[in-house]
Amino acid sequence: MAMLWKFMRVAKYSKTALAPKVRGIPTHSKHSSSKSVPSDFAAHTTPCSNTVELLGKAYPQDDYSNVTEKILSKVGKNLHNKKHHPLWLIKEQVKDHFYKQYVGRRGTPLFSVYDGLSPVVTVQQNFDSLLIPQNHASRRKEDNYYLNRDHMLRAHTSAHQWDLIHSGLDAFLAVGDVYRRDTIDNTHYPVFHQMEGVRLFSCHELFSNIKDGEGLQLFEQGHRTAHKQECHTMEAVRLVEFNLKQVLTKLMTHIFGDGLQVRWVDCYFPFTHPSFEMEINFQGEWMEVLGCGVMEQQLVNSAGAQDKIGWAFGLGLERLAMILYNIPDIRLFWSEDERFLKQFIVPHIWQKIKFQPLSRYPPLINDISFWLPSETYSKNDFYDLARTVGGDLIEKVVLVDEFTHPKTKKVSHCYRIVYRHPERTLTQEEVHRIHQAIEESAVRELGVEGRF
Repeated sequence: MAMLWKFMRVAKYSKTALAPKVRGIPTHSKHSSSKSVPSDFAAHTTPCSNTVELLGKAYPQDDYSNVTEKILSKVGKNLHNKKHHPLWLIKEQVKDHFYKQYVGRRGTPLFSVYDGLSPVVTVQQNFDSLLIPQNHASRRKEDNYYLNRDHMLRAHTSAHQWDLIHSGLDAFLAVGDVYRRDTIDNTHYPVFHQMEGVRLFSCHELFSNIKDGEGLQLFEQGHRTAHKQECHTMEAVRLVEFNLKQVLTKLMTHIFGDGLQVRWVDCYFPFTHPSFEMEINFQGEWMEVLGCGVMEQQLVNSAGAQDKIGWAFGLGLERLAMILYNIPDIRLFWSEDERFLKQFIVPHIWQKIKFQPLSRYPPLINDISFWLPSETYSKNDFYDLARTVGGDLIEKVVLVDEFTHPKTKKVSHCYRIVYRHPERTLTQEEVHRIHQAIEESAVRELGVEGRF
């Protein structure tokens, strides 16, 4: 369920040449997770053939293709697998906790870990296998990176959930980079990293330690309520929910320390019911850290585990790292500045780290205004364009004004762009060049009418 709680909040709230061709691995094997996608990134487009070649496979472009050069350049970076990177540290801490806390009958870890699954998935894997409706807002082009109508860069590691269960696994963690078109600020980036956790229980596993549990059952023919699915018994749901919350409370306490306050908020996710968001009180502030819930039985059944019931959770590695290490800007995770990276070179993964901020360089602020085209326009289209042109020099983009002309009914947007390099001072001259390039690209690519 590593859609991460943030992903499904979409429903609640909310032609450029590509990089050089790369040596890559085929993506046809669903379950080969022992190898990471290579970091010597491979992407190539051929103007005549109108295809994208990514990780050794060609994808024909169509009206759904919207992946940019900037985004494709991130594929294969695998920050979560780079030793001593802060995201690697968080991943290893969670792995270490699960390996030691949950042991199988033979003394081996109960949970297996998959941190090298390809980020290129089918739309069926990313949405259909998770029972996400065809008209669900989370499928929109405005919110995802599509290679074409059939393939995309995964929007959550839940895209691998069905395949892993279908392969016979009933306890696993899946970790990887995920891709979403989103707003631009210090906590949002179009590429981030998630960890998916899934645990399935047989009737014996769930009830064996319950007094007089021999007569209890997992399933019944009942009615769906706010607290359970129609096919689950209340006893089974309560035990699964209790186990899930206990597992996650232990995990967060292990990471953030004893005495951690935790609370649970009811919410909605398409492929779990009931569903919850977990919040922790860290240094006096309540913060959301993950989403979780009892897995939809229809999903579990379709994957071939009809006699089991289970839970799933999804958490964001950046989210945990920013809280634990007090990292103020999500762009820093992509930094190659030694002043940042060397702070996380520690002798063991559990060593306390007090992050020392890099010098805070002054921002340069510019506004851009334009009339929107008559056809469909999405703010995420502009955010993606700004990110493509300005890269990580852009700290934040905010829609500060929206105006509708009283006579023509044309709509104008004004965006404020905050430029700030995380590692050095920007000059007015270089920011002016970038800002002008954004203006020109907006007119050319989005069909807007500039008010520059």
